[in-house]
Amino acid sequence: MKALQLEKPREWRIIDIDEPPAPGPGDAVVRVHRVGICGTDFGGYLGKMPFFSYPRIPGHELGVEVVAVGEGVANVRIGDRCAVEPYINCQKCHSCRRGLTNCCQSNQTLGVHCDGGLRRLFTVPARKLHVSGKLGFAPLALVETLAIGCHAVNRGGPVAGETALVIGAGPIGLSTIEFTKLSGARTIVLDVNEQRLEFVRRVMGVPDTVLVRGDGSELEAVAALTGGDFAEVVVDATGSNKSMSGALQYCSFGGRLVYVGITQAEVSFAHAPILHRRELTVMASRNALAPDFARIIALIEEGRIDTRPWITHEAGFDDVPAVFPVWMDPASGVIKAMVAL
Repeated sequence: MKALQLEKPREWRIIDIDEPPAPGPGDAVVRVHRVGICGTDFGGYLGKMPFFSYPRIPGHELGVEVVAVGEGVANVRIGDRCAVEPYINCQKCHSCRRGLTNCCQSNQTLGVHCDGGLRRLFTVPARKLHVSGKLGFAPLALVETLAIGCHAVNRGGPVAGETALVIGAGPIGLSTIEFTKLSGARTIVLDVNEQRLEFVRRVMGVPDTVLVRGDGSELEAVAALTGGDFAEVVVDATGSNKSMSGALQYCSFGGRLVYVGITQAEVSFAHAPILHRRELTVMASRNALAPDFARIIALIEEGRIDTRPWITHEAGFDDVPAVFPVWMDPASGVIKAMVAL
């Protein structure tokens, strides 16, 4: 069968690989129907994603169908439509024993550390499949993106009466916004792209947005929106070390800063004037947890999250090498691109 492989940065190949054998105990073979494309995939294409290795079959945002199950599998059946929790954890390390499966010390994320879903069939531990009897494959492929934002917001813990500032309105930022809204906190969004901010206002119903011009006006705007108090929770979803280094200035006294974006560059800030004086808490957010997937599927099924406006661009399997560079251009207007297999 065919698979799409990044042989090295910026070089796609369509390769032939064997179909997977019958699944072993605890495993399932899935048929991939939809693959969402995210910043990790773009970073892997550019060679800027720190955990990405080559050659690699990308694809970790997946809407799949179960086609075979191994011995002992009880949570899924043949024909089930599922989202995939792509973080393959060892179940044995200190993190896993504590329930922190998202930061397993031997984590292998599909499409990043090991081959992912840009192929028709592959084998996955059945425990990583999350079933929906209602959703189609496209919304199921968006569950993982939403899970990243869900976990980041859980880390920051905003509540009603607080302000949550989301820096970056790409797909991960949008997923973060969904959950700051659900928390009851007031949401403010910063981005460098006015087209994305318009999407946030028009589609996501968040009126308080600030265009980042790089001249300091954005800090003044956030101060004005918050009466000079700034935000109790700040989530930086940019992956820009410059943005991440400056994110502390938006935090209120006693605030919490969550880095959900990833950078290979150094993040630095002065200690005493902001971090210490305001007694800030700085956190990373990595991947997501199984309960996040179940919660998100239920929220989409109930209509409390509408993923339909997110998918702005689609392509077939064979078209990916040609359209991928186009999708990376901000002028393309991509919110979320989806590949149909």
